[in-house]
Amino acid sequence: MTAARTVPARRRAAVPGAAHLRGFLFGWLEQAGVLIAITLEGFRKTWAVRRWAGEYVEQCWFIARVTTLPVMLIALPLGGTIALQVGQIVRQIGAESGTGATVVQALVTQVAPVAAALLISGAGGSAMTSDIGSRRIRDELDALEVMGINPVHRLVTPRLWAASTVGVMLCSLIILAGVVGGFFFNVVREGVTPGSYFDGATSLLRLSDLTVTLFKAWVFGFIAASVSCWKGMTCGYGPSGVGRAVNQAVVVAALLVFAANYVISTLAYTLFPPRI
Repeated sequence: MTAARTVPARRRAAVPGAAHLRGFLFGWLEQAGVLIAITLEGFRKTWAVRRWAGEYVEQCWFIARVTTLPVMLIALPLGGTIALQVGQIVRQIGAESGTGATVVQALVTQVAPVAAALLISGAGGSAMTSDIGSRRIRDELDALEVMGINPVHRLVTPRLWAASTVGVMLCSLIILAGVVGGFFFNVVREGVTPGSYFDGATSLLRLSDLTVTLFKAWVFGFIAASVSCWKGMTCGYGPSGVGRAVNQAVVVAALLVFAANYVISTLAYTLFPPRI
């Protein structure tokens, strides 16, 4: 009798948990659908360049202004750290000249596009989310719709292309700064000749590596901007809603960037096997 009573009780206790899980999954699927819809809608009006050219230039300047200095401060010690760690290992086998190849290969293929995307998401993307979120809580987005202006075309489209453009530029800057930092630690500190450093730096790289890297930077910047605009346009009302949206935008953008980096890197290594 006791067992017969406890089984329905367990079933009744399990039902709310299953309903909560279904609600959680459906909620995330709904949010993902909204993100994809905003991104595709913003990308659809790309051809109308005259409508968003001014905002595009302004956003490019803003993102570049808030990310250039942090990029330099990160890339210089990052390249030096890679050179220092690798130099300690290759010195034991007498291959110090291979440090340059390792530093540049790591910077070009993996570090530069991911670092550029994270900086765009953290500095420029948070500003995008707070700006669009502030417009939302002031009902400016609804006012644009009342005037017959699509807020996605007016606000999202220029930010998508601005973040992508600046991402490609920052990627090149990170590579340059990282090579300089690696040169300092490998040549000045470790005593490797400059010719050996730069000869090793170009021995493993191909044009396809740089092409894939710039493509990654473009895609990652696009992802960071789309997530930031999505969170800004769907944030909760009030200052606390905007603050939560900013935090969520940075986290979600970083997760999507790492996932996209894995997919693109796998495809790139399959199509263009690394040189040995």
